[in-house]
Amino acid sequence: MSSMSKELLYPLIENALESVRPHLRVDGGDVEFVELTDDYIVKIKWLGACESCSMSFITMRAGLEDAIKGKIPQIIGVEAVNGLKN
Repeated sequence: MSSMSKELLYPLIENALESVRPHLRVDGGDVEFVELTDDYIVKIKWLGACESCSMSFITMRAGLEDAIKGKIPQIIGVEAVNGLKN
């Protein structure tokens, strides 16, 4: 694991989320960065239509997680704090 401070990763996470947000907003949804855990899991909150969307799990893996992990290799995974349970 990189010695990079977690706080230094926050703007990188936001930047990765910004690359996905336009696709979410087209369908009335959005996503909010909540926290980065000590074990480098990004916690997000689904907003708008994404909260109840049955495709949010796929969007999480194929969209958000790929975008974040592709830009920030230290990230282990992405989890939602709300929305449909898997």
